[in-house]
Amino acid sequence: MGLIEIKKLREQTSLGVNDCKKALTESNGDFGEALKILKNKGIQMLEKKSARLTRQGLIESYIHFGGNLGVLVEINCETDFVARTDIFKKFVKDIAMQIAASKPEYIKKEDIPVEVYSGLKKPEEYVKQYCLLEQAYIKENKKTVADYLMEVVSQSGENIVIKRFVRFSLGEENEG
Repeated sequence: MGLIEIKKLREQTSLGVNDCKKALTESNGDFGEALKILKNKGIQMLEKKSARLTRQGLIESYIHFGGNLGVLVEINCETDFVARTDIFKKFVKDIAMQIAASKPEYIKKEDIPVEVYSGLKKPEEYVKQYCLLEQAYIKENKKTVADYLMEVVSQSGENIVIKRFVRFSLGEENEG
């Protein structure tokens, strides 16, 4: 277990050195297994924090060059301290750009109306295309938006929620 593996794990997960070192030890130096351990840890952390209230945050706008496409997104966190951090601000901007580029209709799978979901022939494909959290992240398509959210939650130590969004495109109906 070397420093290179620890550094690589930190880059991929945004978790601390101790967490990465511990995961490598638990996995007997198996990088892939250590990555799974850290991902599970992130999911558990997210589940614990999800009950916390999120009343602070930011509303971000993104207007595409030429002014024919625009997005408004509200993302909440627990404290105004976190809302002012560069990590959170970058996340909010990135999500606004994600919405502009990927045209999601829902934030998460549970938001899809039952009558829509039950009529789908390929529900997994639909979820990956139209649910923001399930989409491939446009800047790093090896991870989903949910993975990116988990990284920001682990870095900030707070619950973060993508609350709502609206996407406007000239000549199209409201999509958000």
